[in-house]
Amino acid sequence: MMNSINIAPYKKWGIICVIAISSLYSCVPALESVQENRAIPEQYENKTDDTTNTALLSWKEYFKDPYLASLIETALNNNQELNIMLQEIKISKSEVKEKKGEYLPFIDLKAGVGVDKVARYTSRGASEATTDIKPGREMPEPLPDFFVGLQAQWELDIWKKLRNAKKSALLRYFSSVEGKNFMTTNLIAEIANSYYELLALDNQLAIVTQNVEIQSNALKIVKLQKKAAKATELAVRKFEAEVLSTKSLQYTIQQAITETENKINFLTGSFPKHIERDASQFSIIEPNTIVAGVPSQLLQNRPDIKKAELELEASKLDIKVAKARFYPSFDIVAGIGFQAFDTSYLLKSPESLLYNIAGDLTAPLINRNAIKAAYKNANARQIQAVYNYEQTILNAYIEVANQLSNMNNLDKSYKLKTKEVDTLNESIRISNVLFKSARADYMEVLLTQRDALEAKFELIETKMQQMNASVNMYKVLGGGWH
Repeated sequence: MMNSINIAPYKKWGIICVIAISSLYSCVPALESVQENRAIPEQYENKTDDTTNTALLSWKEYFKDPYLASLIETALNNNQELNIMLQEIKISKSEVKEKKGEYLPFIDLKAGVGVDKVARYTSRGASEATTDIKPGREMPEPLPDFFVGLQAQWELDIWKKLRNAKKSALLRYFSSVEGKNFMTTNLIAEIANSYYELLALDNQLAIVTQNVEIQSNALKIVKLQKKAAKATELAVRKFEAEVLSTKSLQYTIQQAITETENKINFLTGSFPKHIERDASQFSIIEPNTIVAGVPSQLLQNRPDIKKAELELEASKLDIKVAKARFYPSFDIVAGIGFQAFDTSYLLKSPESLLYNIAGDLTAPLINRNAIKAAYKNANARQIQAVYNYEQTILNAYIEVANQLSNMNNLDKSYKLKTKEVDTLNESIRISNVLFKSARADYMEVLLTQRDALEAKFELIETKMQQMNASVNMYKVLGGGWH
């Protein structure tokens, strides 16, 4: 008849474990919960629900200027800040591998050599005086010790603490990729805006040069009129001052050109050099036609929104990881190898063979303040991530709304500025004719020229703003990183 096994002690310890784990569950602090609001208007103001979206175009399709395209291509390869971000992505990828490795068994190869001298007049020393390996022969003294074997350690991921940590790291890796995409979008927009600013400065410089010539001709006429006693020295001095002021403006613009060129050089990772461009067509360039699509597309097209969403999901997993630290961890430790005092016996089995296996259950019991603090911090960061996500969506929608309005108003403004410049150009012609026939004084001529110069500058400035609005519209819709 088989002997029955007394399982009463095991039941007792099982009940104790259940009670202990239940008490640990009950000690987990309650947290504040905030649910993210993903609502967004169905369409932009005064826009249809057409889902065609300019953001889906690649930057090579959107920017047709070959000089600009070349600068963008160079920047995407050489920009130091973007390259730093690429290294951040590699770091995030390595962290995913690190977290993944933490919930797999750790197996180490271990080898060791040592020596041990035991005092003879001790219990251990007396027992080792002779050995059964070879009868009548004493144990070597001092005693060498040789070991080679494998040791393994594995934490059983009962509460998914390690797997959730790995998933969180993976989400942050994807987040870093979206951060790189967002930086790419901003970099392309910054280069394009600087490029159009450079074209505008070139055109302003050309206008100033042309105006200097017009004013110089007017100065010659005033000087001739003075000789004929039809003008005074005051008129001559006023015209001279105006010519000098306009010439001085040339150097201000040239400095702005230099700084803008060097800004582009910095973005492309280059030392100062001339930026190739064709400014002759700037005045007739038309901004790209923009189709904004519907607001919900921002959630997919805007890298900053996707980044914020991934950070939010990662923060939710961080809470689970922090919560799992309240519960017991289960570790298995095992080892197998060979150990002997002589290398000739080292691999002799089973005499030199040794192995061990053990399981540990460890749970935080007293002074869990650090775990509680980490848990509450994870909760606070998750709430921060919720607000950051909502703020990012709101900011994206407002940016698009602002740029749509901006493009519309700039288009109207440019048309009016064009008419103003045409009118003032005609005024210059009329004032010169009247001045030559002494039917207008020199101040009228000077003021008309000054007004015309300012109007031409403003027209170019408005054109630049139009082009910048076109670039920024493409950026805020989420274009440029595809």
